[in-house]
Amino acid sequence: MIYEQLGVRPVINASATLTKLGGSRMPEPVVEAMRQASTSFIDLFEFQELAGKRIAEMTGNEAAFICSGAAAGITLTVATCIAGNEPDDRFVFPQLEGIERNEVLCRPDQPSPYRYAANITGAKIVEVGGDLDEFIGGITSRTACILWFAGRLSDSSPPLADVIREAKKLRVPVIVDAAAQIPPMSSLSYYTRELGADVAIFSGGKGLRGPQTTGLILGRRDIILGCSVHGAPNQALGRPMKVAKEDIAGILTALEWSMSQDEPALLQRYEDVVKYWLDGVRDIPGVTGERGFPSEAGQPHPRAILNLGPEAALDRNQLVERLWNRNPRIAVSEDEKIAVALNPQTIEPGEEKVVLAAIREEFGMSS
Repeated sequence: MIYEQLGVRPVINASATLTKLGGSRMPEPVVEAMRQASTSFIDLFEFQELAGKRIAEMTGNEAAFICSGAAAGITLTVATCIAGNEPDDRFVFPQLEGIERNEVLCRPDQPSPYRYAANITGAKIVEVGGDLDEFIGGITSRTACILWFAGRLSDSSPPLADVIREAKKLRVPVIVDAAAQIPPMSSLSYYTRELGADVAIFSGGKGLRGPQTTGLILGRRDIILGCSVHGAPNQALGRPMKVAKEDIAGILTALEWSMSQDEPALLQRYEDVVKYWLDGVRDIPGVTGERGFPSEAGQPHPRAILNLGPEAALDRNQLVERLWNRNPRIAVSEDEKIAVALNPQTIEPGEEKVVLAAIREEFGMSS
């Protein structure tokens, strides 16, 4: 295996579908679809278009475009909101001097690192706080779109549904970054069909378990068309954000595979794993376990939160470091100031036992 050849230690991921850990693991049908796609040349424009139509049908959206990750989806969607969906020589991103609609409205209490994906276009990020009237009052003739980050860590007031309703009256598109909002699978239509957002963007390599280098842009047909105009393989802003034929095959198959799964059974397995962990740490001195719900991303499944009191043999940082330095490495999340969070979403059957045994061993307890 290539990891062993290079001396790279594998990781048991009890943290989350993090990009730095590889996102998620692809099921065998996804891997096989990518292998098959690698054996032929095709017209990439045609493949993208037909795959997008298929994904739109499956998710109940007007249109869909496969991009190279959710961050790329933000870039392409913002570019479309600024420049439209037809090639225009006036727009040489990121040089937007003289272009009136070049601002993106955001809440100040929503994640800032992902805003770089919008900044790439040259757009100016405008932060507006306050209640619904104040936020909507921040819309001007320069506002190209509203960028909203969905999920627990970016919960904001006013409610997204109210923002969408008022933005529609002013003809300002609302882009929802829902990268990690799967499960549930219903999210694929919730933001666009139920709430009425113009676009929702999802990571292909998280809950969908597709290639880490993919994402889905779902929503309005005219905006999706613009994403294809500004995206690869066109010589445009998105040219560096290339999506290979293998990626297209992989994310399409991953979506089909994910939609065929028994989601209630999957969520129940997550509950069972969390209960197993909590039961297994009850006798560790100084460690108090509790069920945390929802997940750190606001998904409808629990995590095991281990609070490490002063009488615990290890503090939070020591436990995180020791687990990471094992072979295989074990990745966990930091939660609050003294807690460790264990996430079942990225745990394959049987790995929960390895995680618990390692934690008990690090605290000097028998398995």
